[in-house]
Amino acid sequence: MQREAFYAPFEVKFADNGTPGAFEGYGAVFGNIDAYGDVIQKGAFKDTLKDWNKTKKLPPMLVQHGGWMMTDMDALPIGMWDGMSEDETGLYVKGRLINLDTERGKTIHGAMKEGALDGMSIGYRAKEFSLGTKPDEPRRTLKKIDLMEVSVVTFPANGKARVSSVKNAGMVKTIRDFEELLRDAGFSAADAKRIASTGFKAAHRDDGDLSELADALKRNASILKN
Repeated sequence: MQREAFYAPFEVKFADNGTPGAFEGYGAVFGNIDAYGDVIQKGAFKDTLKDWNKTKKLPPMLVQHGGWMMTDMDALPIGMWDGMSEDETGLYVKGRLINLDTERGKTIHGAMKEGALDGMSIGYRAKEFSLGTKPDEPRRTLKKIDLMEVSVVTFPANGKARVSSVKNAGMVKTIRDFEELLRDAGFSAADAKRIASTGFKAAHRDDGDLSELADALKRNASILKN
């Protein structure tokens, strides 16, 4: 069977749980037709997830689908998936980026933070599907697929398949880090710069972690923006 890629709405949020680079979201959403005319039916991942669980592993986390194995570096995973499951929405995934202290890790994480690398896609083989017979029907309805990987991509076929927000992987140590954290919390660039310029030095602690302060500011964002 030929390896294919499916692009569906994917929202990923980096978690603030103490694990650098940890995030969760949906790798695929049921009922959404991608640019190739395919749609995934609920239950399509059931068997493939069981098969992966038997191996006590999960599909690789790649970038650009591993470059379709064009180079050894492209094929290397960029992270590890810690959990995958089907729910009413689609394929729910949670995992973490790895090697954040390397140039490749910094480049990928930085590109995701800046929104330059903000698409998501799954690589799979179609095992069972039905073909559409009318112009307004999907080209294929995928009923059972063999999931091979979940990737971060630059050019998703579906414009909605985007990374929504990215948090700092480590501690906030500079005023620029604090500005970026504030922008991730929902403040405009101007507001983030204003708050950081007046509050960073006063609030900065020896450990350099201002995540709690940013969370507090986020909770009171409506007051601060007035």
